[in-house]
Amino acid sequence: MEIIAVKKFFRIAAPVLVLVAGFLVMQGLVAAKPVPEKTDDAVRAVSLYVDSVTSEEVKVAIRTQGEVRPKTEIELIPQVSGRIVAMSDNFNEGAQFAPNSMLLKIDDADYRVALVQAEARVAAAQTALERELATAEIKKEEWRDGRKDQAPTDFALNLTQVAEARANLRSAEAALSKARVDLERTEIMVPFHGRVRDRNVGIGQIVSAGTSMGRVYSTDTVEVRLPLTDAQLVELNLPLGFTAGTSAMAPAVEFSATLGNREFTWSGEIVRVDGAIDEDTRLIYATAEVNDPYGLAASQGMPIAVGMFVNAEIAGVEEQAAFVMPRLALRNDNKVYVINGDNELEIRTVDVLSTSEERVLVTGGVNAGDRVVTSPVPNAVEGMAVEPIFRHQG
Repeated sequence: MEIIAVKKFFRIAAPVLVLVAGFLVMQGLVAAKPVPEKTDDAVRAVSLYVDSVTSEEVKVAIRTQGEVRPKTEIELIPQVSGRIVAMSDNFNEGAQFAPNSMLLKIDDADYRVALVQAEARVAAAQTALERELATAEIKKEEWRDGRKDQAPTDFALNLTQVAEARANLRSAEAALSKARVDLERTEIMVPFHGRVRDRNVGIGQIVSAGTSMGRVYSTDTVEVRLPLTDAQLVELNLPLGFTAGTSAMAPAVEFSATLGNREFTWSGEIVRVDGAIDEDTRLIYATAEVNDPYGLAASQGMPIAVGMFVNAEIAGVEEQAAFVMPRLALRNDNKVYVINGDNELEIRTVDVLSTSEERVLVTGGVNAGDRVVTSPVPNAVEGMAVEPIFRHQG
């Protein structure tokens, strides 16, 4: 009976014992499994170059752009008609010429004939006047001798004929003056140093008065129209309608352009500001001038030529406080990355006053002494841990 009871006990307890044993084995395996080491990848600090923000009192320059154009440009239009019989070598596109030098010559034969005829008419009118004056003197004497009791008429004294002769002389003299002017006008000249923009005629061509023969422009002075915002105009302390003169100093302007991998600069000054805001752009245009652009004002022999597109930097008027940082610190949308006291990255927006190749001036968003990141940061995240490295540390 005892043997049967034991067998029965094992038959009932065996499954339970197997389950318990399996559980204990699993616990042992779990306990024996190595615990994974904790890594610092999620919190590892990123090494970045930084630089310190400084403060300065600066005169902020205003930067803008514009196209160089001639101050004076005219169309060559003859005032007399005729055949072109001579043309200067300087009357070609791009060529330069001196003041009052002849560019074109219109056949003057007919105008010389007209001048001689006008001179003859003046001589005849002068003779006629002298004759009428002599007649008037004779009639005056005759009247005194014959009819002293009655006042003579102008006609009786030949005074009417004298007045007519004088009028004829004045008319002849006016015709002579016109003949002389027409003869002078057969030589086409302009009163300034200049260059030819385009030419529309050639030797042998017959032109009529009022026909365009080409365009020329002065090289004594060029001007550049510079678009400015109202804020920039206030920054420069320039009122609408400003005109430089004895009582108003002309703000200096530095022009620059890159030609053939070389940088050229020219100096000029603002001479006037439009009196109204442009309706389309809502900008205000200031006009700057450069004197003798092809001569003394040339940079390394390079003139500030008509048609050139140039950058312009206008010197500021009043000093103001600004924060200075390297140009590399400024990101898109005027963002900068600042490292706080806990060496964590903060993304801030700054108010930019001015930028150059080396540095940027701002008025807000940072303070003097702040550490700004100058390294590229592909995936910048607010609060990320940073190990700052000063680029210029000793």
